[in-house]
Order: sequence, then C-alpha cells, then structure tokens
Amino acid sequence: MKTRIEFFSLKLFLVGSLVLLIFSCAKKEATVQASKDAPNIILFVADDHGTDALGCYGNPVIQTSNLDKLASEGVLFTDAYCTSASCAASRSVILSGLYGHATGSYGHVHDYHHFSTLDHVRSLSNRLSESGYHTARIGKYHVAPEKVYLFDEVLKADPRNTVEMADASKHVLHSEKPFFLYFCTDDPHRGHPFQPESWEIANTFGNKKEGYKDVDQIIYDPKDVIVPDFLPDNKQSREEIAQYYQSISRIDQGFGKLMSHLKEAGKLDNTIVFYISDNGMAFPGAKTTVYEPGIKLPCIIKDPTKGKKGITNHAKISWVDLTPTILDMANVAYKPEEFHGKSFESILDQENPKGWDQINASHTFHEITMYYPMRVVIDKNYKLIWNIAYRLDYPFASDLWAASTWQSIYRNDLEYYGKRKVKDYMFHPEFELFDLEKDPGELVNLATEKENKALLESMKKGMKNFQLTTKDPWLIMWDHDNSLQGTGVDL
Repeated sequence: MKTRIEFFSLKLFLVGSLVLLIFSCAKKEATVQASKDAPNIILFVADDHGTDALGCYGNPVIQTSNLDKLASEGVLFTDAYCTSASCAASRSVILSGLYGHATGSYGHVHDYHHFSTLDHVRSLSNRLSESGYHTARIGKYHVAPEKVYLFDEVLKADPRNTVEMADASKHVLHSEKPFFLYFCTDDPHRGHPFQPESWEIANTFGNKKEGYKDVDQIIYDPKDVIVPDFLPDNKQSREEIAQYYQSISRIDQGFGKLMSHLKEAGKLDNTIVFYISDNGMAFPGAKTTVYEPGIKLPCIIKDPTKGKKGITNHAKISWVDLTPTILDMANVAYKPEEFHGKSFESILDQENPKGWDQINASHTFHEITMYYPMRVVIDKNYKLIWNIAYRLDYPFASDLWAASTWQSIYRNDLEYYGKRKVKDYMFHPEFELFDLEKDPGELVNLATEKENKALLESMKKGMKNFQLTTKDPWLIMWDHDNSLQGTGVDL
C-alpha cells in the first residue's frame, strides 16, 4: 500500500513539475514576443561632466556639435540631478532606481573600498534582458556584484577613445532583438597620475600629446575657457579647464560616430538616446559635494516617438527616476513601489509639467576614507543640506586634493576659493539652507537666520519623510530614531 501511495505521489510531483515547466517557458516566450517591437535604447553616460561644458547648455567656447544636435532634436532638461556626486554610488542609482543608502552602494566598489549592491536588487539591465532585450555594455562599469548588474554582452575598447568604443558597439546596433546599449566613457574624468611631479602641473583629463586613433584633437587656449563662479579664476584653474574641455570634445566625436553607425543600421527612428553624466566636473566644489555643480547635470533625451523637437524641460528629475522611465519606454511591466524614483516618460516633451518640483539626494562615501553622509531635499527654489557628520573636517577625494586648481589656493594660504571661503570648504555647518533662485551660488545660509525657522523645520520634516520612505539607516541620527533598526537576523 505504501509503495502505491509513494508511486502516486511521485507521479503527481512529476506531472506538476512538467506543468510548471511548460507554464514557465510559455510565460518566458510571451515576454520575449511582447518586447519584439519595443524601441532600442542607448544610455550614454559620461564620467564627471557638468552642465558648465556643453554648447547646448550655454557654453559658447566648447565644441560639442553632436551633443548640441541631439538637444535640438530631442529634450534638454535644465534641472536634472544625480543623487550622489560619486561615480560608483551614482551609477548604482542609475541602474537600479534606488538610493544607495538602501542598497549598500554607499561608495566606490573597486580596490579596498569594496562597496557592493545587495544581492536581491533587480537592476535595469537584468529586467530588460528578462523581457527580451539584448543588453550590452562598454566602457566604465564601476558597479558590483555582476549578477545584480548583468549584461548579455560585454564589449571591449579604450574607454578614453569614444570613437573606438562606437566602432566596437556597431554590431549591437544591428541586433535583430531590441537592444539596450550602456555606453560609458572614462572621459572627462581626471587622468593618471592624479598627483603630478610638481603641484602646479595641470591634470591631463585623459588627453595625450599623440592623441587617439581616429579622433581629431581639439585643443583649447586656457585664456578662452569659461571659469564657473565656484572656481578660482587663475592660471592653474584655466589650464585644467582647458584639458577638461579637450576631453569632452573627444566624447562628442565618439557620440557623433555612434549616431552615424545607428543611422547606417537604419535604427534612428526606433532608438531612444540618453546623454547624461554620473556627477559634476572633477574639481573641488563640484564632484563629491551636494552643491549644485556636483549634482545638477546634463540630461538630453531624444525619443523619436515624440512629436516635439528642441524642447527645454524644466521638471526636476533625478537619476533615481531613470530606471522606471526606461522600463516604461520599453513597455516592461513593473510595480511603482519597487523603485524610489518615478517615471517621467509621460512628461518628457513638456516644458513646465506640474508636480515635478521636488528632488532628493543622498551621499555617504566617495572613497572608504571619506565618510561624510549628506542628505538633501530640494523643494521648488529651496534647498536643504543636512551634513550629518558636520563635526568632521570635510574630506577631499585624493585626486581633487592633488589638483593644481586646489593646490594653487591651499599652498598659498589664500582666504577664498572662488566665491566661497576656504574654511567653509573645510568645515560645513550641520544645516545649509539656500534659496536657489536668489542665491544660485549657494553662498547665503538661511538656516542661521531666526526668521527662517519655520521654513527650516518644514524642510527638515520633508527630509525625515524622504529618509523614512526610502529606508535610510541614517534616519537614526535624528534624536537616535531607531524605527528602521533591523533585528540582525536574516529571515
């Protein structure tokens, strides 16, 4: 009797397993078929490129004709923000739709820094692959672990030569399946050596005297460059900005080559193209800070399915919004509560959409030695920065400290760096509250004025709510609030 029961149970198990297998395969096939006519998507990500150095954002000196053309054919966002002005931390947000404080992506992944995204996170690339897209990446990766940020194909090329990168990506553009190409340059990141033989030597930003194959060198005269207000206008700063410009013009040529290949493949009319950067320019006062030059970035999107061209969109969007937006564009289903961001696909070609006037930022580390958590809420024209570790000296990234631009001020014991006092770079107050409309340079801290007490408390309330809804462990720093404290047990 027992044998018959065991046989019957085994039979039921095998039949059930077969049904599940057939259902799973059918479901997978349906998913692939559903995405067959979906648009191709190119996400082009530069490394340390601010809005200061693009023709379409108002710079009359720099030569970026191909990116300017993209803006004329698509949408240029004036208020696009990363959530952390640090490469790896920012890229994890771009590909996950989640703030780094909730995923373990607190800072750099490489060498001894070794921050890594939690295993359960489902990234943009994985979701697109599961939905029938051919996913490929080329250039800077800088996220971990690979199983979370998995691509079907990894392409090889010199990440400083975007023309070579474009050529190496050519076959992806001919894919029979809809494709997602994650195209990430090393430009215009500072180049090695970060610390020169003599302090006053400008960093090369990846430029070489002999140039790069198939790339026209565009060399800028330091006297012609535009020096942003937050930088000192001196010899060292201008020389470094000239190098920075040269690196960006190399990006522009590679972008133009990629668009040429896309046209040859006959895919211009069904490919959505994004151009963004991971954080602001690699100068003290921008990168690794949450001031506007560090987190307010270029974002240009061309969606051929939209009728309007040359639109300037003033919505406040964030890199945490990118993954749900791209999934909407690709017609891939998801639950909105899976992400901290929200899709802006429906307002892409609007100039002043309603309800898009708030964003948040969250920075914890750059290098492992740079613990300095900062949280940001921007509500319309007001911006609140909470420097959680304000009692510590502000930590500089190693390459920014060695920059001749910074050393020219620090070594000479000058009082000002740009329009901000050096001591104000080295030591931040706990709260910084700015009116970005009246004070775009973020120089007048309204948090210290009694008449702004109600505004400050209101902004603090918004920040606490942001931290609570995104499960920010640093919520505990408000009066030791441990409401998000875990059990320490894996369930």
